[in-house]
Amino acid sequence: MANRLESITIQAPGFYGLNTEDSPTALSEQFALDATNCVIDQFGRIGARKGWQYLTTVNPHTIKHLSEYVTKDGLSETISASNTAILKGEGTLVDITPAGYVMGDGNFQAATLNNHHYLFRKGSKPVVYDGLTAVTVDTHADYNGVVPEGDVAISAFGRLWVCDTVLNSTVIHWSDLLTGMQWATGSSGSIDISKVWADGSDTITALVAHNGFLIIFGTRQIIIYQGCTDPATMSLADTIIGIGCIARDTVQSTGSDLLFLSSSGVRSLARTIQEKSIPLTDISINIRSTVEAFVTPSTGTIKSVYSPKEAFYLIHLESSGVTFCFDTRVPLENGAYRATTWAGIAPTALLQTRDNRLLMGNTSGITIYDGYIDNDAAYSMSYFTNYLDFGAGSNLKLLKSLKMTVIGGSNTDITLNWGYDYSYAYKKRKFTLITQVIAEYNIAEYSAGEFNAGVLVNRPSVNASGGGAVIQIGVEALVNGEPLSIQRITAQATVGRTI
Repeated sequence: MANRLESITIQAPGFYGLNTEDSPTALSEQFALDATNCVIDQFGRIGARKGWQYLTTVNPHTIKHLSEYVTKDGLSETISASNTAILKGEGTLVDITPAGYVMGDGNFQAATLNNHHYLFRKGSKPVVYDGLTAVTVDTHADYNGVVPEGDVAISAFGRLWVCDTVLNSTVIHWSDLLTGMQWATGSSGSIDISKVWADGSDTITALVAHNGFLIIFGTRQIIIYQGCTDPATMSLADTIIGIGCIARDTVQSTGSDLLFLSSSGVRSLARTIQEKSIPLTDISINIRSTVEAFVTPSTGTIKSVYSPKEAFYLIHLESSGVTFCFDTRVPLENGAYRATTWAGIAPTALLQTRDNRLLMGNTSGITIYDGYIDNDAAYSMSYFTNYLDFGAGSNLKLLKSLKMTVIGGSNTDITLNWGYDYSYAYKKRKFTLITQVIAEYNIAEYSAGEFNAGVLVNRPSVNASGGGAVIQIGVEALVNGEPLSIQRITAQATVGRTI
């Protein structure tokens, strides 16, 4: 009797993102085992991330900090810092460093209050910028008291809140109302939360104002205060133990929630409070081991950004060079966010501006996340499925053909891979997508490209060879100026004898 021909069609390949935790053979075919330089686009397809280009052309610096100074009139200005200077502008970086100022590493935290922009960094004097000049806070004409020297600072409830990480990492100071220069008059004050920690001593790593609450992150617990418009009468609202934030710049507000990096993965504050259950709050649960492997030995700074326009949360680990991208549109059934990884982008600072631009610090200035080319150079995108058994895990499969539908990708070089039985010895076929047709490069069959409602659609098809119990399919593309998404992959195989 002739062996039957079976077909698997993967609609919206990679739609569920990476999964490195569960058994590959038990995964849905919409999970990916590799998704490098990929995003999940607005139509639920896996595709290439955008690229980056320099905005800075004059006075380049290695940017360690990015923030946006917004005036009371709604005007905005980009403020940045390196380890040698405080700067303003994007194309031309103008040095506004106070005379004689000792910079340190330039990794400031910024806060804007009442038309003034403040920069705080442990070991450096706080700086205030009024749109014209920058001076140290302690030299300002309105200064009184002792301004805290710390690198955990926010503007909230009409005042500055700063943790003095130089002298005491459990004391939070707040300024007088509507002025960040006065620390000994009016309603300024401080609180020592060392006795409020619910699970022993801890260190403050981040402060955030969210939904009318002051959120105080420690490394392994969280404290929440209410009534903070009047700090003298604010009260403890909640405590969470066993989970905290390990890096200041990983806390990002999505509007309705806060995302942050804990020692065991990326967390959602709203779900942490609601469920009071540590494992279920991990939105990186599908790649938990991968995240932990990079986070545990990390010794450099960790940066993050939330982009409502792109609908993702990025987190970059400097020492490892890896960037994790979490799609924030709709979580999966287990609460995880769909994850991919990026390479070739190594931001030293990240900023989402009010006009919906994603800016990044780099070694020669400020860059923007835009287009589909990395500083005028092509970059590689790769997507590999999990292992497919065609519903017959113990039978031999002889792969006959592979077909895929690609959206966009004009004049893009693509390599189609397939392999068997967990081996990395892939068989490959290469071809180039062009505007009207697909050029034949050592492939058995090919189809013409076509336009569909103004979108280029290519449907390449190749004859395949070889066999095994499980099959893995991969797509590698050299992105060079054009967007590219994978709509569908279809594999046909003859299912043979039991092996």
